[in-house]
Amino acid sequence: MTTWRLRRASSADAAAVALVAGASFLDTFAGILDGADIVAHVARNSSVDTFAAVCSDPANIVTLAEHANGGAPIGYTLVTAPDFPIPTDDRDIELRRIYTLPLAQGIGLGKALMAQAIDDARALGRARLLLGVLGRNQRACAFYERCGFAVAGRRRYLVGATLCDDYIYALDL
Repeated sequence: MTTWRLRRASSADAAAVALVAGASFLDTFAGILDGADIVAHVARNSSVDTFAAVCSDPANIVTLAEHANGGAPIGYTLVTAPDFPIPTDDRDIELRRIYTLPLAQGIGLGKALMAQAIDDARALGRARLLLGVLGRNQRACAFYERCGFAVAGRRRYLVGATLCDDYIYALDL
């Protein structure tokens, strides 16, 4: 039985998406990144105002996953123009975020969100879906590889004082 529903998010959903973004970033990176860096990163990148702008930009597709009982937000994706240090063109699109809360992990929601992101990319006429993931996040890397993604490059960036090494994955659509 499906315990969630997916729908396109609008700027009216910014608070719900921001809540999932902050909680899932904390859950994913607690113990990996410094706590103060996590808090600063979430404040800068996952505020309600940030997601209001992201959701209202027609170049972005934000899909919100809601619990079937009561509609609480439990996951989301953000599909947008690619921003990677590898060659890209107008046939590429980036899955910048795909997160689910711990209560929604292991029930197929991640696969459903990925399928929706792939469908959205194809509907836009894109030929390749890209995403970045922390290289030492073995669980996420394994998920993307099960979905058919392959490593296409690497990037380094700072989250606070922590230098992070990402894999850039690609999926030909």
